[in-house]
Amino acid sequence: MSDPSLGLTMLGLIVVAIMMGYPTAFTLMGLGMVFGYVAFWVPGGHWYDNRVFDLIAQRTYGVMTNDTLLSIPLFVFMGYVMERAALVDRMFHSVQLAFRRVPASLAVTTLLVCAFWGIASGIVGAVVVLMGVIALRPMLNAGYDIKLASGAITAGGTLGILIPPSVMLIVYAAVAGQSIVKLYAAAMLPGFFLTFLYLVYILGWAIINPKIAPKLAPDQYRVAVPPYLAGLERGRSGSVVPGLIAAAFRPALAGGAGYRAVARDLAALSVPIMLTVGTFGATWWYVVIYNAPEVTAAAPATPRPAVVTPAPPAPTAAPRAASEEKPQALGTAGDAESPQELGAAGESESKPASPRVDGPPEEMTSLRDATAVTSAGKIPDHFYPWFWGLAAFSGLLLLVYFRRMDGEQLEILKQLIASVVPLGVLTAVVLAVILFGICTATESAAIGALGALYLAVMARYAREVWWWSLVGFIAGVALGWWQGEDVASLLVAGSIGGTFLGTVVPGVRHLGGSTELRENLKQSTFLTAKTTAMVCWLFVGSALFSAVFALHGGQSLIERWVLGMNLSPLGFTIIAQLIIFLLGWPLEWTEIIVIFCPIFIPLLTHFQIDPLLFGTMVAVNLQAAFLSPPVAMSAFYLKGVAPKHVTLNQIFAGMMPYMIIVLVCLVFMHIWPGMTLWLPEFLYGK
Repeated sequence: MSDPSLGLTMLGLIVVAIMMGYPTAFTLMGLGMVFGYVAFWVPGGHWYDNRVFDLIAQRTYGVMTNDTLLSIPLFVFMGYVMERAALVDRMFHSVQLAFRRVPASLAVTTLLVCAFWGIASGIVGAVVVLMGVIALRPMLNAGYDIKLASGAITAGGTLGILIPPSVMLIVYAAVAGQSIVKLYAAAMLPGFFLTFLYLVYILGWAIINPKIAPKLAPDQYRVAVPPYLAGLERGRSGSVVPGLIAAAFRPALAGGAGYRAVARDLAALSVPIMLTVGTFGATWWYVVIYNAPEVTAAAPATPRPAVVTPAPPAPTAAPRAASEEKPQALGTAGDAESPQELGAAGESESKPASPRVDGPPEEMTSLRDATAVTSAGKIPDHFYPWFWGLAAFSGLLLLVYFRRMDGEQLEILKQLIASVVPLGVLTAVVLAVILFGICTATESAAIGALGALYLAVMARYAREVWWWSLVGFIAGVALGWWQGEDVASLLVAGSIGGTFLGTVVPGVRHLGGSTELRENLKQSTFLTAKTTAMVCWLFVGSALFSAVFALHGGQSLIERWVLGMNLSPLGFTIIAQLIIFLLGWPLEWTEIIVIFCPIFIPLLTHFQIDPLLFGTMVAVNLQAAFLSPPVAMSAFYLKGVAPKHVTLNQIFAGMMPYMIIVLVCLVFMHIWPGMTLWLPEFLYGK
């Protein structure tokens, strides 16, 4: 027995149950089982013959066999390992020194470190608590306004759940059946744009009202400079670079420091140059050499289909292969017969089933014309002027930076290299291998987990890690050479071998004797298992609830009601995002994604809304779920570590402006959809 009114009753009961504090996952499963029993009930049949029990087993098995969800525990483990390794203390100090002359330098530093650390870990609670311990008290002692200080921590801590690699996007991809790599590419620029808006707000408020963020006393950001560096400063600006270069040829100029100290400082000076050259070189290689010839050589005049991507015949087609990683519909178990897919009620009645195509898995794409010529693999318009213009501008900035670099700035640079560069390189590698199609999201998460362990072990046993990394690099290159690999593959093999041996050998050797290392690994593993179990049970409950909701016809009823309103695409977008924004006040983002987003997803086809754009707007909008009372978890995380005189109302007041900034970002995303869609179109096509 099925009735659309029962489906709406389910939806109302789940909201009431969550508001009353019942566990979301088990409430979803309980309601799904009860209402599913009613839907499958046959008069005169035995209770144990009800098909709802088959549905429960099928949906649970579907979640268990969804390989894409493997990336969740790996990314979570990566975040907990780095959080437990206490790598952020030195980072905050060094970044604060680098921005010491910027208005509201402590707040700016807090926001940047929160965003950077959140991207690397993806765990909002851990980032907010950790930064509350490290940054809140120094800001309050410096005379900062409580609202400014608390807002910077809470808003910055939530950015990690938006900017890839993001667990939120993985959950949404599993619910919506979208490609994770495309969602990552789509969320990249909006995430950084939202961070930019946060910075503009902090700087603007501090410039308009300097009393809320007093300047630090000079003795609070002075750095001790070795005597030999002070003696090498030259000219009116006190630049130390010419003196170091001269000391490299005449070590006597360095006094008693020795050639090793000069070489170490010169190596530090080369890091900004190598990062700049490497970034522009990698961009040129990918756009001009790696990507563009692939399309021009394959089919210059034939439009490429956008629904089914054939298996690449050569290694140069790696970006297309990686973009094929599409999560199966949430809770479905392969090809087994099952009720309608999550959120697909009514579609099977109005649309014929698409035929299966033998070959590689299908790829979920946008709603654009499949025969349209895409920008994938093509050199973007005005690429060369922009490339060379930015390269010249970056070179000019480096020239000015080195010309004004005194001994104090060189010491700050060395602190930045030691604290920021390792984590930055790991994060960049994890994102690059996903976006450039080298690895799937799951494989990239495994790389990130191994890299996090590597940094955690290096923090205590740096010299031993370096030596074993060298041995592993040589072994990896040798194995690749023996297999006849090319130069790029040799570098990858060497890097993996070095990271593996540099982590495993010192880690296993000192695991028994180092209580701190053993406890960090133990706690990270336990917290990862706890978080993963919660997410997986939530998926099981959501899959069962959504299937029963569709069987009762609740989805069809909502679709007919919305379509009967004759909304425009803009009107539907505003209503959908407004509902999600309001739901963020009482509910958390997980509940919104797994319960309410499937209601809107099937309607995107009718309104011709790109699912990548809609999903990214949802991800940005869900920042409000962390910043909006009364369930603003970021506020409660911060209150738990804040001084007693900092009230919860003050924290709420500090978060409110950032909710308005989220809405401004959503408006920009609608007016300028290219900010969201350009990168996935260029990397993978549509």
